[in-house]
Amino acid sequence: MEIDRASDQSCRSFLQALDARGELLVIDDEIDPVFDLSALLSLTHDCFAVKASCIKGYQMPAFGNLLLDRDRIAMVLGVKCTEIQATLLDSVKKPIVPQRVTDAPAQAFSFSDGVLARLPVPTFFEKETGPYISAGMMIAKDPETGLGNASYARLKILSPTEALIGIAPNHHLAIMARKAAAMGEPLPFAVVLGAHPAIQLAACLYLDLGDDEMHCAGALLGEPVRIAKCQTSDVMVPADAEIIIEGFIHADRPIHEGLVSEYHGMYEDYGVGVLATFNHMTTRSDAMFQVIEPGHHAEHIYLGAIPIAAGLRLQLARFILNVGEVAVTTAGSGRNNVVVQIHDPRPGQARRAMAICWGAVSIVKNVTIVDGDVDPWNTEAVELAKATRMRADRDILIIADMPADRSEPQEASGVVAKVGYDATCHAGDRKEGFGKALPPPDSYDRMRAVLARHNAHTKR
Repeated sequence: MEIDRASDQSCRSFLQALDARGELLVIDDEIDPVFDLSALLSLTHDCFAVKASCIKGYQMPAFGNLLLDRDRIAMVLGVKCTEIQATLLDSVKKPIVPQRVTDAPAQAFSFSDGVLARLPVPTFFEKETGPYISAGMMIAKDPETGLGNASYARLKILSPTEALIGIAPNHHLAIMARKAAAMGEPLPFAVVLGAHPAIQLAACLYLDLGDDEMHCAGALLGEPVRIAKCQTSDVMVPADAEIIIEGFIHADRPIHEGLVSEYHGMYEDYGVGVLATFNHMTTRSDAMFQVIEPGHHAEHIYLGAIPIAAGLRLQLARFILNVGEVAVTTAGSGRNNVVVQIHDPRPGQARRAMAICWGAVSIVKNVTIVDGDVDPWNTEAVELAKATRMRADRDILIIADMPADRSEPQEASGVVAKVGYDATCHAGDRKEGFGKALPPPDSYDRMRAVLARHNAHTKR
């Protein structure tokens, strides 16, 4: 089933398309939001989207596991898997300005009391200290420039009106919140749940501060994102979303978080987050609550991997004109391990590419460079290249004390050792060359025809 992307900017058309493909699991049993909803999403994280129709103690259903692989992401964008990266990069180059509307489905119902208590927020993992909103797209405006920003951050529920927001210090939202605090004000923002998956992908892009992800989202949708003004602030939000929670970030009010899960599947103790308060919420008339299963689960991995890879390719292409596809692998939890394809690499380009990746994104740790005939998203092909084209004494680069993201499991005092692997062909390494041992092309053509006739006969 094709998605009618221009008619619906919520998750609903995508859920319908998944249902038609037999990839939506609808559960009508009562599901406890404390651990059981998390376990259900974890068990199905790499195969099914899930809609839990009956959440214990709540009237609102929950859904998750949408963008769990590259095929799903290609489906959302209406392109082939091989075109995902180019499509994301085109959205940065050719943005479409959003369109303001006044009849927003996301504002059908309004609530101003105890808004967080109305939501079936899951408690995910045993050692975490509370329930988390994990699929919240954060929308805010820079208090100095007025430019918009969309991103993701986690929210731990503290009360019906308060939450801890966990944001890395260099996160654009954190920078904007600190600017507001320096002016003596909290930062108005909105938490958006259930916007179209293409809009969610745009919010994950690595853009410069001041670039508005909603403009890129329009390019991904092929039409302007329909936006509406929040009812208690000037923040503009996707009009077709399921839920909009309106509030403020108080960057000058730190709160200790405790253990929290990370992309690598283990716990981290980041120390403090900051307070977020909420005074208003709007929803669709039949709203659904979106969940992204955190930790080492497919959707969480791919929502990081695909945009990071696109951002790295954009950076690499500025200096290495023959760069090809860039992959951020699931083996590296969609964050740590990068594979860069270079067509006919020249001497020194492999190490230059490693340096660019490390400099561009601090969370990147291991970088592998491959030739143009190796699919960087194919882990087996990359490992074969490392096994057959790389000399460890010459082609492995280890650099100690490189800056590391705070989520890096091995960082100490903000640094970690990083590794680069040059798995490209080097002239003179093999007198036999690197060509693959295969039958000639015309034999393949004849045997494809034989197999096609056999398959046609078998189906009769």
